[in-house]
Amino acid sequence: MFTPLGLFKDVPCPQGDHCSLLTCIFSHQHAGASSTGEAVLANPPRVTDDDASLKGPPAPKRRKIEAVDENDTEKRRSPGTTSSDEGRREKAGVDAASNTAGQASQQTPSRDVKSLQSTVRRVSPPPAKRAGAESGENIPRKDASNVPGRPAGTLPPRQAPQESLNPRMITKPPASHTVRSAILTKLHAAMSALNDKMAQDKDSSKKSLVLSRDELVTMALDEEEKAAKDNAAIYSNVIKLRIVKLQKMSKEDWEKEVLAHLNARYYKIEPSQQPKKPEPLSTGLSTKEEIAIVSKLITPLAGREQFGYVTKAPTQQEINAAKKGVADAKGWERCDRCGGRFQVFPGRREDGVLATGGPCTYHPSKPVYPPKKQTDHITGDQREPYYSCCNETMGTSAGCTKAEYHVFKISEAKRLASVLQFEETPFQPDKGPLPPVCFDCEMGYTTLGLELIRLTAVSWPEGKELLDVLVRPMGEILDLNSRYSGIRPEHFVNAVPYGTPVPDAKDTVSEDGEVKERPFQVVESPAAARKLLFQFLQPDTPLIGHAIDNDLNACRIIHPTIIDTVLLYPHPRGGLPNRTSLKVLAKKYLDRDIQMGGDKGHDSKEDARATGDLVRVKAAEIWKELKRQGWTIKDDKLVAPPGEESKWAAGSGGVLGPGAGQKRKETA
Repeated sequence: MFTPLGLFKDVPCPQGDHCSLLTCIFSHQHAGASSTGEAVLANPPRVTDDDASLKGPPAPKRRKIEAVDENDTEKRRSPGTTSSDEGRREKAGVDAASNTAGQASQQTPSRDVKSLQSTVRRVSPPPAKRAGAESGENIPRKDASNVPGRPAGTLPPRQAPQESLNPRMITKPPASHTVRSAILTKLHAAMSALNDKMAQDKDSSKKSLVLSRDELVTMALDEEEKAAKDNAAIYSNVIKLRIVKLQKMSKEDWEKEVLAHLNARYYKIEPSQQPKKPEPLSTGLSTKEEIAIVSKLITPLAGREQFGYVTKAPTQQEINAAKKGVADAKGWERCDRCGGRFQVFPGRREDGVLATGGPCTYHPSKPVYPPKKQTDHITGDQREPYYSCCNETMGTSAGCTKAEYHVFKISEAKRLASVLQFEETPFQPDKGPLPPVCFDCEMGYTTLGLELIRLTAVSWPEGKELLDVLVRPMGEILDLNSRYSGIRPEHFVNAVPYGTPVPDAKDTVSEDGEVKERPFQVVESPAAARKLLFQFLQPDTPLIGHAIDNDLNACRIIHPTIIDTVLLYPHPRGGLPNRTSLKVLAKKYLDRDIQMGGDKGHDSKEDARATGDLVRVKAAEIWKELKRQGWTIKDDKLVAPPGEESKWAAGSGGVLGPGAGQKRKETA
């Protein structure tokens, strides 16, 4: 017989007690008896207040639970639990026990309420929170800031994502998921063996290099993913050789591997290594040939005034209007670093104060926006922008650095001219044509804005020093901006007047073998430094620089013949106002590391020479294009093929000539 579906389970069986079926489809509840011996009716009659005879006995009253012994309570109280918390738990426990006991007494009235476990069992308190967890403070690992070679307490906590040992999804995997999983497992096993050896090391200073389970998985995933993306064609060979290398790796080499991974993954600290000495750049051209070709790289400034290039000196009427605006503002400026408002007092206030607003708290570096990946929406990764100076996420703090004063910068040409008027490069007929000059300036913050404090000029293309002087600014110094300018107060203290002989390099070594810093020569004003630079310039002399508008404005110079590497190597996102840094360009096109001094700042002489070499690279590229079109060099001058003179006129911007536009896009 088929299994009943229960469709008639609520219908009383017609046979009643006489039904002989083992599995009847009807209900036999009316014929059964309860555990107390009373009959259970299928359809019990409705009980009303008028029919008292049908009412059952009243429900038993709930018994009062006796209080628990206070001594016993104190014994069971967990450490760290306050009396108020205990009281709330006590009350909640008693109420819950009362309800349970009342229900139990109705069902089993003969049972002793005191024997119920729910009346005496204590509720386990929640685990104690770590210090700072309640306030939302980020609790770092004990060893997060104790990485060898790094200052203690200066590194952020390591927070490895919880990932499984499963290859990450990429757009074009180099192998099947099964193959990648097998390789990843072997890679992780090799790393785990090295990590176990590191954990057994008794040297306490190396404990921070012992990776946790999640950190080890993340390291293996990172390396496998990098190999899959960068070496897709030879992925299998590369990763297998890597596994063999790990299996034979010494503990010292593993320490370096871990430290590099921690710096790249968690701390984002660039390796502290001395930059290699730059190798001499060779273009295959002579000095005179390069000078002849560089005329094709000159860029006119007309039409670029909106980007900060000044092509005409402001009039006296504009200067007077700027001075009136400054007087009406009563010294109120906006801080160039934190954006706050403050008041500045050129010449000092009566009480000697230079500026109001208190100390300035800021981030010295710009926020870094990590590149997005195509799989971010799948993996759920959120790469938030952070500051490279402290690795803090943008928006989490006001800043990581404090300065004594707020500072400001002036950008308007008429206001710059109100401090020191612009001057055009004078024509010097007695000197004749002069070779190109590459120069760079360093600026510091004063009560008059961002002023010139160092000027360096070198010859092009040789890179020989022509001029390198400190400049006393016109306003009182608020901040020398040493992090970038490289100029510190002792440089001005030890400087000698311009024209005074400076000791040679061999004379800067003390008897103890300590190398002393060679003192600078100093001039008394930006106008004096500008006059010295004019000695090497004619109006048609190519003046080379990187973001040269800043340097020209600091010197208050209007020069018609300029070569700006910002324009020669335009930013990938459409050029101006976006600009690629000199450090990035030098690494990409010269394979040269510059500005590696850290907090010591930049060296304007190094920057000037790197800028000049970038122009030499571009000159060699342009010469290839010119040579292909039939140009020649005769008597150190470029000779155009017939009919091409007008297309490559010097005033046309050089790099905008035929065929060079495409070349510029490729090199950008």
